[in-house]
Amino acid sequence: MQTVDLLTSLFSPVKLGPYTLPNRIVMAPMTRLRAVSSIPTELMATYYAQRAAAGLIITECTMVSPLSNGYMNCPGIYSQEQTEAWKQITEAVHAYGGKIFLQLWHSGRVGHPSLLNGELPVAPSAIAAEGTLHTPMGKVNIETPRAVEIHEIPQILEQFRQGAKNAVVAGFDGVELHGAFGYLIDQFLQDGSNQRQDKYGGSIANRTRFLLEVVEAVSSVWGGNCVGIKLSPSNTFYGMKDSNSQETFSYAIAALNDFNLAYIHLMEPNETDLATREVLNPVLPIFRPLYEGTIITNGGYDKQKGNQVLSSGDADLVSYGKLFIANPDLPQRFQVDAELNTPDPKTFYGQGDQSLDKGYTDYPFLEV
Repeated sequence: MQTVDLLTSLFSPVKLGPYTLPNRIVMAPMTRLRAVSSIPTELMATYYAQRAAAGLIITECTMVSPLSNGYMNCPGIYSQEQTEAWKQITEAVHAYGGKIFLQLWHSGRVGHPSLLNGELPVAPSAIAAEGTLHTPMGKVNIETPRAVEIHEIPQILEQFRQGAKNAVVAGFDGVELHGAFGYLIDQFLQDGSNQRQDKYGGSIANRTRFLLEVVEAVSSVWGGNCVGIKLSPSNTFYGMKDSNSQETFSYAIAALNDFNLAYIHLMEPNETDLATREVLNPVLPIFRPLYEGTIITNGGYDKQKGNQVLSSGDADLVSYGKLFIANPDLPQRFQVDAELNTPDPKTFYGQGDQSLDKGYTDYPFLEV
């Protein structure tokens, strides 16, 4: 447990890897689905630059390969064209003095052949996720994936490594691995989705192996201190479950101490998680004592709750999602206790006939 510091607040500077951030307010990674043919756009550059006053911006989930896609209009980081397009975003954020990490993502079993060039999604085991997806065919049930062959795993690790290399070229300040919310890394970790009989399944150590190998691959590019990982121990997204979540995640989080990471990004349960099954709640007090490095927390925080969790020492930074959607100048609004804009869920995702900037780059700033 870190020392309680009542003077630590959202506006205290903080060391994160090699960087000193001016505040502890993080823009959480949020899937907004505004890319065009997986290519980041100028509109996306405007969106991120508007929010550059965050201590750190973490981008939306970004594909590491064509077969890692779970949603229409997601950006990728596996081609030269995508990498070049990301440069306009990093340059825009840096022009306003911001820092931005790219979130590297493989959707695993959360996919559909119509999004994957006709191929089945891959997963640790041939167990279907729960739920539906929006696809070019309309809304469909998620299909049963095929279990990835053991000889294919090094290829996937290399895709993460190459994505990390491309992120360097694109001008990012670091990367975050998406190890949460029922996507591939999470699928390997939890035994509800991983029933393999080889070295990647069975024991907690074996199920954690893929996560640690991805961390090692990406850290070989960036160094651990520019790499973060997002984990959700109480996640129930897409039917995720584990027979002993506390034991599984305790092992994984303790093992991450060896990598000198920039941070671990821990998600508290939401209302759906709490209603679906018995979950760890709250998450931070369980895992803070196990991790020696920096922790970012996320889970329905406002300004007051954010300051409280920082002063308690259970977390070092707080990430905000929906509040950043509707308030591009969220740090300034927090600073002066200004009224907050209300986010419109109908425009969270760039789908349908709506203008792509609606609910994306058109939320008002404070009048100065």
